[in-house]
Amino acid sequence: MKLGALVAATAVAATAASAQDREGWPESFTVGTASQGGTYFAYGSGWANLVAEELGLSGGGEVTGGPMQNMALVHTGEAQFGMTTMGPARESLEGTNPIAPGLQMTNACAIFPMYQTPFSVTALSSSGITAVSEIPEGARIGFGPAGSTSDTYFPLMMDTLGVNYERRNGGWSDLGGQLQDGLLDVIAFAAGIPVPAVSQLEVQTDVNIIEFTEEEQAALIEAFPISEFEIPADTYTTLEGPARSVSMWNFAIANCELPESFVEAVVDVVMSDNERMVNIHRAARSTVPENYDKNNVLMWHPGAAKWFKENADADIPDDMIFGM
Repeated sequence: MKLGALVAATAVAATAASAQDREGWPESFTVGTASQGGTYFAYGSGWANLVAEELGLSGGGEVTGGPMQNMALVHTGEAQFGMTTMGPARESLEGTNPIAPGLQMTNACAIFPMYQTPFSVTALSSSGITAVSEIPEGARIGFGPAGSTSDTYFPLMMDTLGVNYERRNGGWSDLGGQLQDGLLDVIAFAAGIPVPAVSQLEVQTDVNIIEFTEEEQAALIEAFPISEFEIPADTYTTLEGPARSVSMWNFAIANCELPESFVEAVVDVVMSDNERMVNIHRAARSTVPENYDKNNVLMWHPGAAKWFKENADADIPDDMIFGM
């Protein structure tokens, strides 16, 4: 065979293989994130854009109500991808997601570890509030978007710690503005760090980032599906040292029916170059293959399981892989 014909034949074969590899792939995709001003929106929009660019598809992040709504959107296929935390994921599987009570959202699969969501409290320095125990009776506390991880768990945590409050909801940017305008006393954040709304507040005014005491931390860990966490001192200019906190793991999710080769390619883009992800958001320092084992709730998408087994020597049992 002449060289020209060989090259042409090779090109045709490569094109055919590429077409075969992409069989069933969607032409576009959506990643369910959360409200603007929160970490989910920045992180989710970032990896959506990265995947779209690398795979030559149309895709992007979508503003949602956060982890609970993302489980519903991905389960029904209204969004191909989303992000959730382990607490809301468990509730969704059990049929206690408030968005659709009784519906077991078993068609949302884990695809890669994201980061831990610390729970933290912020107040204006002018308020004089420097500890949870100093939050005044009937304080107006912003808990984030309704149905979010923060809104689901932080009020219960405040109840556990004996705080009496008036509950407020809204997007993180909006709540930050309300705090600055004196319409809120405290914001209870559950978001990857640094939280954009807190970073913005620091630029505009003086704030107190309030840590839990050892006793408060222990009480919360005993009562909720969370673990110990320290917010590093370099996270915010306000912090003079690490701040004691608690956290819950986040995972990216996909509709379980998406093609295996498509999800494997998406996971490869996100997990194969951590530096690119950290450039999107510093919370992605935890978006590394070895953290695959932090998922003990959701079934794995077979495409994601394949990637982690082949690239991270992951020990994922068959009974944790969708369709196996």
